[in-house]
Amino acid sequence: MGTENRGKVLIVTGGSNGIGAATARLAASRGYSVCINYRQRKIDAEGVAGEIERQGGHAIIVQADVSVEAEVVKLFETTDAKLGRVFALVNNAGTLERQMRLDSMEAARIQRVFATNVIGSFLCAREAVRRMSTKKGGSGGSIVNISSGASRLGSPGEYIDYAASKGAVDTLTIGLAKEVAEEGIRVNGVRPGFIYTDLHAKGGEPGRVDRLKVQVPMQRGGEPEEVAAAILWLLSSEASYVTGAIVDVGGGR
Repeated sequence: MGTENRGKVLIVTGGSNGIGAATARLAASRGYSVCINYRQRKIDAEGVAGEIERQGGHAIIVQADVSVEAEVVKLFETTDAKLGRVFALVNNAGTLERQMRLDSMEAARIQRVFATNVIGSFLCAREAVRRMSTKKGGSGGSIVNISSGASRLGSPGEYIDYAASKGAVDTLTIGLAKEVAEEGIRVNGVRPGFIYTDLHAKGGEPGRVDRLKVQVPMQRGGEPEEVAAAILWLLSSEASYVTGAIVDVGGGR
C-alpha cells in the first residue's frame, strides 16, 4: 500500500461496482482511507472493502441513497465518525433506465434519473464543501464528478435523459470549481466513454460496448481501472493547478 495519502479520507459514491469499485481499490492502494457508499448492493460493497482490507488498506461501507438529502447527510456524518473529515469526494453514483426515445418517456422516469445523477451530485458536493472549505474551518480538498461522454453526444434513441443529467454534472463541475477555488478546494470531472460496466445491462443492452466500440478511434471499449487512474490523478497533488477541468476518458471519441 502506498503512503503518500496516508490519513486522507475519500468517499466514493456508488462504490460497490464498476468505476466506483475500481476507484476505491486504486485509492486504497495509494494510502487513502476509503468510504464505499452503496444503495442496494451490500454484498458487492463488502467484497470491495474486504479486498482492500486484505491488501493492508482501510475501508468502510455506508448505505445511502444519494438522491435523499437525509441519507447523504448520514453518509458524511458516518464517515466523519468512523474515518475523519473527508479530504476527497468522487461523485460516481449514477443511474439510467431502459433505452427508449423521448416520446416514450414518462416524467417519473426522468425524475428518477435526475434525482440520482444531478440532485445526488449536488447534495454530496455540498456536504463535502461544508467540510473541506478553508472558510469553514476545513483544510481544503478535491472533488471529482463522474460525467459521461453522453453529455457531449446526447445518446439519441437510447437515453437522452441520462445524457442531459450528465450535462448538468458538467455544469456543476465548472461552476462549483470557480465558486470554491479560493477555499482550498479543486473540482474536476471525468467523462468516461464506452466502459465495460454493468450499467449497460441496466439500460437493456449488456453488449452495448462491443456493438459501439467500432466508433471509437482506439477500436475498443475501456476498463473501469483506466477511468479510475484519471480520477486518482485529478485527486492528487500532481493536479494541484487543475480545477474546473473535464477529462475525457473515451479512447478518442
